[in-house]
Amino acid sequence: MNTVAKPKSSQPAKSSFLGELFRVGIYKPSQGRIVRQVTFVASVILLLLTAMGLAKWDLFSTMFQGSNYVFGLAFSVVAVWLAYRLVNYSAFADFLIAVEAEMNKVSWPTWPELWRASVVVMVVIFVMAVSLYLFDIAWTFLFRLLGVRYGG
Repeated sequence: MNTVAKPKSSQPAKSSFLGELFRVGIYKPSQGRIVRQVTFVASVILLLLTAMGLAKWDLFSTMFQGSNYVFGLAFSVVAVWLAYRLVNYSAFADFLIAVEAEMNKVSWPTWPELWRASVVVMVVIFVMAVSLYLFDIAWTFLFRLLGVRYGG
């Protein structure tokens, strides 16, 4: 019987993240460079803030007898390595490469267009806030007049 789908044995096996964790190489180094760098920096910042939060816990101060800085430094080194391996994990790196390819297709507005659009958004938000405030005053007055709401 002739089938359209390829047999599973011919498809390359995807490696797991744990398998990729101890590799040193960069996956497709010339593709998706900017998005990968931004993702790496954001991941490192998030993991370092997590390390700072964990270092302040009383659990770790009793476990390490006040050597929270050693724990924080060790966690930070592991965090940087995890972030580096994350952006080079083949499935995630392919996603980031596709994201950069799509971002290059976007037609970005010029600065004057951006300013005009921002002013329109801020004016609409201000007008909506004022109108909601006026509706609130009107409904409060009506409910007090009807005796549904009491207040000063």
